[in-house]
Amino acid sequence: MADIKAAADDEEQGHHHHRFIVTDPLEEQEKKQPPHKSKRVASLDIFRGLTLMILVDDAGGEWPMIGHAPWNGCNLADFVMPFFLFIVGMSIALAFKRIPNHMIATKKVILRTLKLLFWGLLLQGGFSHPPDKLTYGVDMKKIRWCGILQRIALAYFVVALIEISTKTAQAKDLLPGRFSIFKLYCWHWLVGACVLIVYLALIYGVYVPDWHFTVDNIDSADYGKILTVNCGVRGKLDPPCNTVGYIDREVLGINHMYVHPAWKRSKACTKNSPYEGPFRNDAPSWCLAHFEPEGILSSISAILSTIIGVHYGHVLIHMQSHASRLRHWVVMGLALLVLGITLHFTDAIPLNKQLYTFSYVCVTSGAAALVFSAFYVLVDIGNVKFMFLPLEWIGMNAMLVYVMAAADIFPAFINGWYYDDPHNTLIYWIQKHIFIGVWHSRRVGILLYVIFAEILFWGLVAGVLHRLGIYWKL
Repeated sequence: MADIKAAADDEEQGHHHHRFIVTDPLEEQEKKQPPHKSKRVASLDIFRGLTLMILVDDAGGEWPMIGHAPWNGCNLADFVMPFFLFIVGMSIALAFKRIPNHMIATKKVILRTLKLLFWGLLLQGGFSHPPDKLTYGVDMKKIRWCGILQRIALAYFVVALIEISTKTAQAKDLLPGRFSIFKLYCWHWLVGACVLIVYLALIYGVYVPDWHFTVDNIDSADYGKILTVNCGVRGKLDPPCNTVGYIDREVLGINHMYVHPAWKRSKACTKNSPYEGPFRNDAPSWCLAHFEPEGILSSISAILSTIIGVHYGHVLIHMQSHASRLRHWVVMGLALLVLGITLHFTDAIPLNKQLYTFSYVCVTSGAAALVFSAFYVLVDIGNVKFMFLPLEWIGMNAMLVYVMAAADIFPAFINGWYYDDPHNTLIYWIQKHIFIGVWHSRRVGILLYVIFAEILFWGLVAGVLHRLGIYWKL
């Protein structure tokens, strides 16, 4: 028999190139067979690129429907985090399609989790400041422990370990039956049910007492004062008295939480809602407090988005026909959408990104399923790929674009060079004289600038890296 040796590339990158060495000259047919190469799912990269571009946009201040909702509700930016977690889940399923060595796979998961935590603390912990403040450093008394990458790290770590621990080295065949894929990965759904039960039990069962904080905003007339927020309730989902904020204040400390929560744009706090503006004279004290939108309890709930994503990855692996995949994806996506919208409009569980409520999980996961299905039809089935190349390249270099754009590292570098006046930078000139000047509208100009600069520019940068074979995924 022929001695056939296969050397496989890192599955975590989604590539499976095999080099065959055939020593038996009699098996000419095996010699002529091309090496096996698994096809990369381009629609997933494009979806990741689109999600990242929504994350790094700068038009939210001019277009409130793009920015985060002040509290209940769901704007465009509120879909970004669950979309990312959905994508992470699908990537986990594809990366660990086969697990020859559980120990090596576990070490890779731990290493990637630590990398995400490191970058999260560096970029959102307070070390990196806005572009117009060219100072760096972090006050350890006020470092922000939670953030976007920290939440992704937690969800990735939990779901990846479940995937590794519940899968054998050999791929399993899908048995006949409508719900067979759910039975095959029942442990994932059992963990998801436990996460949901714990979240609902805590958010509705924990007693939230009165709390106080010291105003640290030097621009406020109440700077340095100790203000009290009256609660003494259980099961409330309003800004000042919810369990999510209570747990974060007790565990993290209020000084280590986000200083610019979206609730400051709510009607209770400002007359300019949903825009930013000065606080009302009768604004409640909690408007001046900190709140962590990527906190502990809400991040536990966010694991559900990743579990749903990994299920969609399992469907891609086990179901062979496009029709069966799309049927499963679309039906489940519509069911999640209907369930989430029903919970919201019946006032059972409101849509809320800050609390990461169950209705929010359902609506955003259902939307992610439908958006991905649309890209799958266009790109992987219809082969309409050329028009999405910038997004695909961005998706293949997601971590680089996030670090350079969303964390303001690239804008800080560009804005660090000016002529005569610190505000006379190249970016400011382009915005004012080309995009805003031509359209005579600041809102439209900024939106067009965001589309041009962030999608086309970063698409070209990522494309060059793609040609060089450099990938730095999120």
